[in-house]
Amino acid sequence: MKKGLALFAVALVLFLSFGMGVSADSHTAKVRVVHASPDAPAVDVYVNGDATLENVPFKADSGYLEVPAGTHNVEVFATGTEYAEGAGVLQADLTVEAGKAYTVAAANTVDALEFVVAEDSMEVTEGKTKIRVGHLSPDAPAVDVGLIGGDAVFSGAEFPGITDYTELDPGTYDLEIRLPDGTQVLPLEGTELAADTVYSVFAVNNADALEVIALVDYEAAASPDGMPTTGLGTPDQSNAPWMLMLGTLALFGASAVVWKKRFQE
Repeated sequence: MKKGLALFAVALVLFLSFGMGVSADSHTAKVRVVHASPDAPAVDVYVNGDATLENVPFKADSGYLEVPAGTHNVEVFATGTEYAEGAGVLQADLTVEAGKAYTVAAANTVDALEFVVAEDSMEVTEGKTKIRVGHLSPDAPAVDVGLIGGDAVFSGAEFPGITDYTELDPGTYDLEIRLPDGTQVLPLEGTELAADTVYSVFAVNNADALEVIALVDYEAAASPDGMPTTGLGTPDQSNAPWMLMLGTLALFGASAVVWKKRFQE
């Protein structure tokens, strides 16, 4: 079954909204998923035993979609692998709560895959911008993110973690990812953060090829492309419409929660 990713996104929404008898209303949550495993191949995804998506590549993100509240069994297989219940390279029974928004990342190396989950913010002080960072590079050490040659905005970010949000004045910032001793790892000059907008910036790939995925969590007024501008340019959105994990994720507080490979409730 070789179809475009967008077709699978549509099929997935229909499956969740109608196949499970729940409409996209107040009984749903917002879910966004990121493929962040640098050496994992493209994957096929099964939910409650049903094929929902195939050929999902590294660095793809789903964008937000409405999914029914509740618990769903999610299994991930390398693309082309025949489905067998319980045999996925990554699987979990995961839960979403109505009225909340989440990001779930499939992270770590292929031999140690895990889900990293965080609750996303859908609000920001009027006139301010809000940002957080996620350290999803499995072999990179702890890092700081801050102004080039200046103060750190985030200190001691470690894999696999997602920081709390920080509110800033909107504007253009010359940022960098650096080691705690000040050694620059990745420059992010010209990062534009808009007012009334919430961002998540995820460091992905291996340490020797580090890059960022910059996503908008919330914006009071839609921007032309819906993405922040960074010194690396905006991410390629052609792979966006895929929906790994669907109605997944259980969150405990604002910090990231990790479900290990082959997790069983």
